[in-house]
Formats: sequence, C-alpha cells, structure tokens
Amino acid sequence: MAEVAENRGPPAAGGDRTRSDPDTNPAGGWTGDPVVAVPRGLRSPNQDRGKKLVLHVDLNNTILVSDAVTAQGTVAALDCFLTTVTWGRMDKHGAWEWLSDFPSLLPPCSDAVSFYSQFGRLPGFTSAAGRRFRSVLDEHLDLLRWPEGTKGDRDLSVKGEDGRLYHWILPSFFQLLRDLVQEGREFAVVFRTFGTDLPRVLRAMNRALNEGSHPLFPDLPDLKLSVDLTPGKIRCNRKGIVLSRAEDRVSSRDGERSLYQYFSSFQGLGGFQDHFDWWVTNTFSIRGGKPLWVDPFDQNVQHIFIDDNIRQNDEDTIVNPKVFLEAGGTETRPACTSELYDLTLVQTDLLQAISDPSYFTQRIHICLKNYERNLQQGEG
Repeated sequence: MAEVAENRGPPAAGGDRTRSDPDTNPAGGWTGDPVVAVPRGLRSPNQDRGKKLVLHVDLNNTILVSDAVTAQGTVAALDCFLTTVTWGRMDKHGAWEWLSDFPSLLPPCSDAVSFYSQFGRLPGFTSAAGRRFRSVLDEHLDLLRWPEGTKGDRDLSVKGEDGRLYHWILPSFFQLLRDLVQEGREFAVVFRTFGTDLPRVLRAMNRALNEGSHPLFPDLPDLKLSVDLTPGKIRCNRKGIVLSRAEDRVSSRDGERSLYQYFSSFQGLGGFQDHFDWWVTNTFSIRGGKPLWVDPFDQNVQHIFIDDNIRQNDEDTIVNPKVFLEAGGTETRPACTSELYDLTLVQTDLLQAISDPSYFTQRIHICLKNYERNLQQGEG
C-alpha cells in the first residue's frame, strides 16, 4: 500500500467534510449579511421560475465517466471514483480497516478517511483492496450500458475496456435539460473543466440537441437549445483573471462585475477550460479553484456550480466563490464552500447521477429552495 500512496495525483472526490441537510439545516452564510429583498409577487412554490439559471457544470466524474487526461475509460474511471467514496482508517497496528460497507460522499465518522486520501489512485481497486465494492461497480456499469439493439454513436457512446458500449454523457444530464425546458425556466449551461474533453462534449451536445441523435432523447431538438462549439479559456494569476473565447476577452482588471455580467448574459450551451496549473500552484485549495461570481442581490439570475470535487474542506476543493458586497457593486469577498453548499455549489454524487435519471434536476431544485429561503431569512 505504501507504494500506492506515492502515486497520489490531484485530489478526486473525497476527503473530510460536513454536509448540511438542505431540508432542515441549509447552508446559510449570508443570513445577517446585507441581502436584497425579493418581491413577494415573484415567489412561488416552484422557486421563482422567472429567475434565469446559469449552470456551471464540470465534465469528468460529473456528466462523463471517463477521463482523456488520465486515459481512463469508463470502467477504470468508475473504479477510481469508488476509491474516493469508500471509507476507513489505519488501526493501531498500521493496518487499514474499513468503516463503511457502502459508498457515500460523506465519511461515516469523524476519523474516517477515504481510501483515495490514504493511498492515492489504485488501478483495479475493486479487484484488489476494494473487492467488497465490486458489486457496486458492476451494478452501475450495467446502468451505464448503451441501449441494446441500437447502433453506437461516434460522439455519444464509448467502448469500455471490457468491450461493451456505454453512455459517454450521462442520461441524467440530458434529462435535466428536458426538465428545465418543460418547467419553463430560462437557463444557460457553461461547461467548466480542467481537462481536454470539452471540444468533444460540445460536438456531442450539438448533435444530440440539433440532430436528435440520442436514442433515449430523440426529442431534444424540440428544446430549441443552441450550442457554441468554440471552447474558451479562463486563466488566473496573482494579478487577476482573464476569460477569452473567440473574439471575447474579459478581465478582472476591468472589474469583477464585468465577468459576472458576462456569465449572467450567457446563452445556450458553451464551455471553458479552467486553469489547472493555477489550482496546482495553490495546492488544490479553494484559492486556486475555478472562479465563480455570486451576487446575492441579483433578483434575476442565480448561478449554480456542479462539480464532484466540491468539498467543504477549503484546503481541498475546486471552486473559488467570490460574493459581491453590495447591489451593483464591484467589490467581492471570498466565501468558504460551506457557506454556499447546496445554494450555489453542488457536490456531484456520481453514483446517484448514474442511477437516478432525475438526480441533477433534484439538486437544482434544492439549490433554488435553499437560495430563496436564505433571501427570506435576510429580509427578516
């Protein structure tokens, strides 16, 4: 096992964190801070349908079960993910003991650590140290199978290491798009990844949404969603943040409000490659994470970031939230993950995203509900 620890790469999902119950104890760091009053007439049991949603969505281990950078196919990627959601600890004799029989995003007790945190990336986890979780791997691989009797698609399906065809993009993500349109919501999707899969994802989404090429969702063209095939970049350094895409160029030197407005006005689906080296330079902490601007005074737009590497341990998380201090202002403050967890930050449970077609839709609804409740508390 000691040799495995030496191979540890950038953090995957896992690590110690404490998750609030969104229905009984939602994260609510804004309570007591200045917040804007939301007119009563805009509120409804459907969480303010008039508000535009801007969804920032990670790719690997969020809507994809593979990774071009690490050359992991579907089987290896899912097997590796299981190392991040299975828990144990070293006993007094220096041997590993399991503390969980089932995977979970959260540790079963305060001194539990994920297998990944202890030993790093272990190829063939469920065939060796994690054999007890092999049935979980097999079950979710079966759920990922491309529909039998249908031809594989060059963009939407992928052949696994076992020779079987799998969904490349999770069906639950397509279901989210369909649900949001059916609910009458205005929304945009901004793919945000450190990896290299973005151009292919944009091509695949364009075919599915415009050609009806997905066997499970042949009606996607009816949604009338556009896809911008030009990938952008976000680069960070000590002096600020620069976003570029085609002819677009926006910098924090022009004020952080300009970056917020850029994303708030985003239309359709598009994406950006974030700055992985900056995250590495900041030791995989919140300080080097993917930037997200949040304006709690904005009655018209809510931003939500969905990523498997979001954690409430700010020394080991992937999104760097920046919250505006006043309505229409340019100054922001850093925010810890726990403050915005399940309001604007969603930690992906990949197993649930595979097994539950409505997973992403449910998570968005929880954020809408908690965000609205937080604003109401601020009014009081």
